[in-house]
Amino acid sequence: GCGVLASSCGMDKVTMKSLFVEAGLPICKHVWFLRSQWQKNPAKILRKVTAEIGLPCFVKPANLGSSVGVSRADKKSLSEAIDLAAEYDRKIIVEEELMAREIECAVLGNDEPKASLPGEYVVYDEAARFLDYTEKYSSTGNVSFVVPAPLSKSLTTKIQRMAIRAFQSVDGSGLARVDFFLPRNGGGLVVNELNTMPGLTEVSGYPKMWE
Repeated sequence: GCGVLASSCGMDKVTMKSLFVEAGLPICKHVWFLRSQWQKNPAKILRKVTAEIGLPCFVKPANLGSSVGVSRADKKSLSEAIDLAAEYDRKIIVEEELMAREIECAVLGNDEPKASLPGEYVVYDEAARFLDYTEKYSSTGNVSFVVPAPLSKSLTTKIQRMAIRAFQSVDGSGLARVDFFLPRNGGGLVVNELNTMPGLTEVSGYPKMWE
């Protein structure tokens, strides 16, 4: 598995995105700030988020996974969403909302890593605007994971190459899962995040993609 450096960079979404940019990988718009900055001047933070990211948006603790502490926020709920994220971390990240397909790709290896065929989470409940903890780990019937994802051969190859580049950007080793957004409006593919210890349960995407 990944060492200390890769694991740390893979856990901190702010550092991770910086490394993606350095590697020439496209990412979504985002801003970040500290809990102390939010507590000191919340009005300034709200203006910053609204001006630079827009609404609705996604508010996340920078160092958690499985959608814990994550909220989809509009103007009315933005302050509450930031308060929730701040309960879990001293660093908060806010990302733009993309109406997009959610694609994943598994990476396996060390100096010459390989990428699996991509998979896609398909959400059947229109009210579910994102995959929260419950949707990810329970059999609600609202979500299915399709492997291989219905993509063109050229796009599949592009995702595999970008997954490997993301893996190498954090100096990964062993295994990781790279998550992508594919905008439905025809916008370009973006890397969302990398998980250095992906789920390995019976409902997890990583083993299904390699299978």
